[in-house]
Amino acid sequence: MRKVIAAFKISADGKYGGPDGYADWVESWPEDFGSRLTTQIDACVLGATFYPLYQQYWSRVEAAPDEIHPFSGRVPTAADVAWAEFAAQTPHYVVSSTLKSVAWPNNTRILADVDAIAALKREQGKDIYLIGGPSIAGAAIDAGLVDELHLIVYPLLVGEGKALFSSSTRRTMQLHKVEQLAEGRLSLVYGIGD
Repeated sequence: MRKVIAAFKISADGKYGGPDGYADWVESWPEDFGSRLTTQIDACVLGATFYPLYQQYWSRVEAAPDEIHPFSGRVPTAADVAWAEFAAQTPHYVVSSTLKSVAWPNNTRILADVDAIAALKREQGKDIYLIGGPSIAGAAIDAGLVDELHLIVYPLLVGEGKALFSSSTRRTMQLHKVEQLAEGRLSLVYGIGD
C-alpha cells in the first residue's frame, strides 16, 4: 500500500505561520522537501483552503521562472522551478465539498472527503505527498491515513502565530530520522502509529 507523507516547515514553537498565516522565515518551500520527495511520490493532496494559493503561486513560477514573483518579491530559485515543473506533471487531488473546479495543474481532481484518500492509498503507485494545509493534515492524521510526518524545524520562536495541528486524537510517533541542516534547522521524520 502507498504511504501518505505529510510535510511541513515549522518554527521551534510549532507554528507553520506567523499571525498573518504566512511563514516569513521560509525562503524557499521546495528546498529540503522537493528534491527528497520527488523520486518517492507520484501524487499530491491538498485541502480546499490551501489549494487556491498553491495554484496561484506555482502556476506563476511555471509560467515565468525568470521573473520576480509577485508573492515572494524575488526570482524563483532553481528548486522552486524544479518543483513547479514536477508539480505541473504530477496528479493533484484537492479535498473539498465546496470547490466545483480546479485550474492547475491540468491533471487535478477534486475528492469529496478525507475518506477518498484511503482509496488513493490502495491504488498502485508511489507514495502520496500531503502538502497542506494544516486542517487537511490534522483530519487525515485523525483518520489514520498519514504514515509519515516530515518536519523541517527552524530555530525560531514565533510567539503569536498559527499552530500546525489541531488534531483531536492522541497519536504516538516514532522518530525514524534526524538530520541537522544549514542555519540550525533540523529535519525530522516520524512514523505515525507504526
